[in-house]
Amino acid sequence: MTTVSARLFAATLSLASVMAPALAHAEDKKAEYPASYNGDGAVTGGYSLSRWAEDWTSMRDAKKRDDPLDRLKYLPLDEDGDIYLTLSGELRLRVNETTNPNLREADAQRQDITRIVAGADLHVGEHLRAYGELAHGGIGGRNLGVPSTSLRNDLVIQQSFVEASGEIGGIDVGVRYGRQEFTDGPNLLTSQRDNNTIRYTLNGVRAWARGRTVRAGVFDFRPTAYGDLGTADDVNDPARRFSGGNLGFVLPKTFLGGSQLYLDTFLWRRQNDVGAWGGRIGPATRYYLGAELRGDVGPVNVDWSVNHQWGTYIDQDIDAWQAFIATTYRLGKAKTAPRVGVHVDYASGGGGYGDGKLRNAYSPFGNNIYFSYQLYLTPSNLVAVTPNVSFTPFKNARVTAEYELAWRDNVYDAVYRANGQPFAGTQNGRSRKIADLARLQLVWSITPRVSFTGRYEHLAAGPALTDAGYRSSDFLAGWVSFRF
Repeated sequence: MTTVSARLFAATLSLASVMAPALAHAEDKKAEYPASYNGDGAVTGGYSLSRWAEDWTSMRDAKKRDDPLDRLKYLPLDEDGDIYLTLSGELRLRVNETTNPNLREADAQRQDITRIVAGADLHVGEHLRAYGELAHGGIGGRNLGVPSTSLRNDLVIQQSFVEASGEIGGIDVGVRYGRQEFTDGPNLLTSQRDNNTIRYTLNGVRAWARGRTVRAGVFDFRPTAYGDLGTADDVNDPARRFSGGNLGFVLPKTFLGGSQLYLDTFLWRRQNDVGAWGGRIGPATRYYLGAELRGDVGPVNVDWSVNHQWGTYIDQDIDAWQAFIATTYRLGKAKTAPRVGVHVDYASGGGGYGDGKLRNAYSPFGNNIYFSYQLYLTPSNLVAVTPNVSFTPFKNARVTAEYELAWRDNVYDAVYRANGQPFAGTQNGRSRKIADLARLQLVWSITPRVSFTGRYEHLAAGPALTDAGYRSSDFLAGWVSFRF
């Protein structure tokens, strides 16, 4: 273990000792923070986006295995079954069709995309584990340009880590070291980016302490810089570093007259030696201080977060804000009842072209399809209001329809897309309206292992784009996923 890893693990033990008195009421009962909010990601029907978050120990019981694939979820390697292996896999076949790609008048682009993933999770007793995951991304079609390494990649060691965990004073503590996915923050700031073929991963150490109502964590990472051939050209990115910590709480159920709410606070630092704004490239250090409130208040679901960003970029001071306010209301008592809602999103802009402070907000590696299925918007210099409705047209299916209205926060700065790059020339116009986006998505869980997703989006370009020569665009995608 590196010096940094050892220090972080020591910090975790210290957190545990501080939290223990507050959790003394747990006594002999195992203290567990609710799994859906503990920073590892939700598990639905036994499956999670991060496959290591799944718990298949129930397959120890042969009566619960319905087919041969269930046997692969629990393969004992010793007589007692304390050492066991869980195998996982995914095959995803996807087609994207985009008119006016890059919002320029041009022939449509079609992407035929294949994802193949294989994972193995080795548990050695209750406290030790090792996880590894290989992935392949293939792409064909027409008008492809040069696909990114997150779309075309012969073979990637997508994840590879070791983990130690245990219980100290009624608190679950653990440390994970190696290449891993990290989503312990608002989804619009940290995401596996499952929309890509090869997922977003980082390399380093993460440590945590979790009680029944309080949790804390620290981490220090460098992103994976993917090559596009075999596993030997995937390295830790030497130019970027992401580190920080979080503190989360389960709020009392009496809060707001009866609720299930969770409050997470975070302090992060992102360093980038090759930051780019306004055609300039140079070192940037950006700090994030924020909070996220998630959960339910009766039929109302909330996911509200805000963060302030500061630091330096070359010779500019950074002073930026983001606020993401999403609320839905359930029209009935059943979990599948229709929901109506709205999300209002703000990301400050200005200074990207060297004018005083840099006020452009920036998300470390967030979920950009939230703003545009086509990845033509990102939370920088953006104000968006998006009414939405979701409903279940038939069993195990969910349809979501949205209409998004998007403007620039600062008309003296550019419109930015998902890779953080500006739409060239938009910084010279003075129109505020970026676009209207109509979106429709169907997610159908055909079986627990097989699902279909269909997406459509029409982006009606506003004058902030059309004044610089950009056009409207349609996007249609569909894919089938098989997981075990």
